Amino acid sequence: MKTLQQWFDEYGVSHQNPINKKIHFICVPAIYFSIVGLLMCIPSGILTRISPFHEPLIDNWAVVVLLFVLFFYSRLSLLMAIKISIFSAICIALNFIISLWFDLWKVSLLIFVLAWIGQFYGHKIEGKKPSFLKDIQFLLIGPAWVIENLFSSKNNE
Repeated sequence: MKTLQQWFDEYGVSHQNPINKKIHFICVPAIYFSIVGLLMCIPSGILTRISPFHEPLIDNWAVVVLLFVLFFYSRLSLLMAIKISIFSAICIALNFIISLWFDLWKVSLLIFVLAWIGQFYGHKIEGKKPSFLKDIQFLLIGPAWVIENLFSSKNNE
């Protein structure tokens, strides 16, 4: 199994251009956010079936899928799993707030489409194909790479 740093090194090969990196710093979190929103739109009631507890922020498919996502990250790095879980909780909360005023699926779908257009434009500038075309796991490495690069001390000096 690859280490998180090995994943980052391989992912970074096709993310060298400064404009592409900036696009990724916006679009990767936007795609993650929109997927959480889309998953929250799928009717659930999972917790209602197994307990009397029912909370819309927790009882949805996004939480179920994110548990598997966090398992993936925890196998690579417990610290990264914690960072991603915080980001995921923020995504769930913000998507819930959006859902109070708008059709969440429409907002999420719009963000998803626009962010992917941005991603492919960034890779056109880079001149390299997106990493996930080589290995689908890079779809999960992207958010971790963005968090690592945005908040690492070496990039803030």
